[in-house]
Amino acid sequence: MRKKLFLLTGLLCATLLRGGEILGREGKGYLEKIDGLLVLHVRGTPYEMGFQHGKLLAAHIRKLVESMVYEKGGREVTLPGVGTKQRIKDIVWTIFKAQKPFYKKRFLAEMKGLADGAAIPERDVFIANHIPELFHCSGFALMGKATRDGEVYHGRILDYDTDSHLQDHAVVMIAEPEGRNAFANVTFAGFIGSVTGLNEKHIAIGEMGGGGQLFWAGEPMSFLVRRVLEETDDLAEAVDVFRLSPRTCEYYYVISDGERRDAAGLATTWQDFTVVKPGAFHPLLPEPVPDCVLMSAGDRYRELVRRVKKNYSKFDAEKGIRLMDAPVAMKSNLHNALMRPRTGDFWVAYAAPDGSSAWNRKYVHLNLFDLLGRRDLGRSENRKEPSAAADATH
Repeated sequence: MRKKLFLLTGLLCATLLRGGEILGREGKGYLEKIDGLLVLHVRGTPYEMGFQHGKLLAAHIRKLVESMVYEKGGREVTLPGVGTKQRIKDIVWTIFKAQKPFYKKRFLAEMKGLADGAAIPERDVFIANHIPELFHCSGFALMGKATRDGEVYHGRILDYDTDSHLQDHAVVMIAEPEGRNAFANVTFAGFIGSVTGLNEKHIAIGEMGGGGQLFWAGEPMSFLVRRVLEETDDLAEAVDVFRLSPRTCEYYYVISDGERRDAAGLATTWQDFTVVKPGAFHPLLPEPVPDCVLMSAGDRYRELVRRVKKNYSKFDAEKGIRLMDAPVAMKSNLHNALMRPRTGDFWVAYAAPDGSSAWNRKYVHLNLFDLLGRRDLGRSENRKEPSAAADATH
């Protein structure tokens, strides 16, 4: 009996420890740290979610804005076809003004809430939220005969300038927007759009940047991705978000549907739209593999194909993670995520503070449904005040 009690106590302790350290609470939201990774829970109206985000991560957001908007954004560059030098932040502000008519009002309200919560100018939040428009990456979805258990394993490699230290402000956001799908967003403090995530309807998505800059009259890429997470229940609905919306530059996407064991790659510009089904040929993806969507470029694409063929039919989470190792991941590998959308499991790694690539770092295993089931955890007696949360690092 004592042995059984000891084992039971050990299991309960492990469960509580897995819940993370509560760092602060604001309204319906709270911030915790799980296995060294910040996890932000936001819930409610768009403004409420933005305010919770801004309040609980205020210190991170201010530092990110100082670095990305004022330091990096203050540099002058010459755009092709323009000829005159302009500050990056002024260029981004011009892009935002061109795109503002295409924004959903709820996202503007959420950014206002974030600015109010963090006590910073709205303009800084708008500029910072356009940084993801520049991300370039790789992605894949494996399913059916390609995996050991038939499950969908969706990998997402984000390659973007680790010297800018976005990784210092890494956070996984668990969002429960009022009247819409709950979802996990693998992101950074201050960003409300998404480039990597999965929702409670078993849809996962990752983005890859392309060319075609200077055409910005449409919905920003990261907010289209966010809409997929909030609004769609299956693969067809997710594809239609991009098909039917005004798009901007050249972007590529991998979308997977864990419930239906299906996936698609999208190749899009403001005027072109192509869907690449699993195992299908595309001129930019000339080596299709059955039950797989594999999207990358050049030698990275060829190496990804080689690895998939080598372990075909054997893929599980561990082998899926290793597909994202260099050289499929670039030196500037900011974050990686492997998602199993049907079960809600996902594994996340971010670059190190010194800029070392994410692929060579520890992956933290989380589960969307477990995290959604703990929405009241922040009311524990061990909570800290939001001011302490604002200064939390990981």
